[in-house]
Amino acid sequence: MSACDTCLVRNRAICSALDGEEIKALNIIGRRRTLEPGESLMWEGEDSVLVANVVEGVLKLSTGTEDGREQIVGVVYPSDFIGRPFGATSGHGVTALTQARVCVFSRRDFDAFAREHPALEHKLLQRTLAELDRTRRWMLLLGRKSAGERLASFLLEMSERLVEPGCQVAPDQPLNRFALPFSRQQVADVLGLTIETVSRQFTRLKADGLIDLPSRREVEILDRGALLAEAG
Repeated sequence: MSACDTCLVRNRAICSALDGEEIKALNIIGRRRTLEPGESLMWEGEDSVLVANVVEGVLKLSTGTEDGREQIVGVVYPSDFIGRPFGATSGHGVTALTQARVCVFSRRDFDAFAREHPALEHKLLQRTLAELDRTRRWMLLLGRKSAGERLASFLLEMSERLVEPGCQVAPDQPLNRFALPFSRQQVADVLGLTIETVSRQFTRLKADGLIDLPSRREVEILDRGALLAEAG
């Protein structure tokens, strides 16, 4: 039995566009890798030599600012695709936030495989357009929303994206309780806020009965409708 046969995200990842024989061929050029929290898979500005499917765990996409600070520009979850097919260099670093398992491919091998399988190229295009839509929504969040709206939007996205991986074709129901794979400082960095503002907003949302905070990293959504209204 191949790794693809037991893959938790088989029906949600880009390889869902392939039939059984194509999956076998893809499995030959791929390998599984486990990343510990803080371990990097790709580095900003370096040659784009790898692409990968996320099987389990959460990873961050980050870039460095001129003054040496890190800016988190995205987060990837199980079934997401990372890397730059047909690209020369990596536009950002990719680092595990939690323990993660990824299915890794040499970019050259993957590019050659994709050219021979139009269904996979089509799936890549769909993913790219979906990522573009998410980026535009994120620009709206950072440019127009208040601090409270930003945090509420962020928590709702986490509840939808942190569902346990499985083989269902349709997305699972969002979680009402989950562990954030971010520190308060990282949440602030993602949302373009200060850590003090993030802490105040968490406290306010809890006081208003929208969420509970069983621990520093755990969040429980108590009133999803009100949180949606808060997100604008």
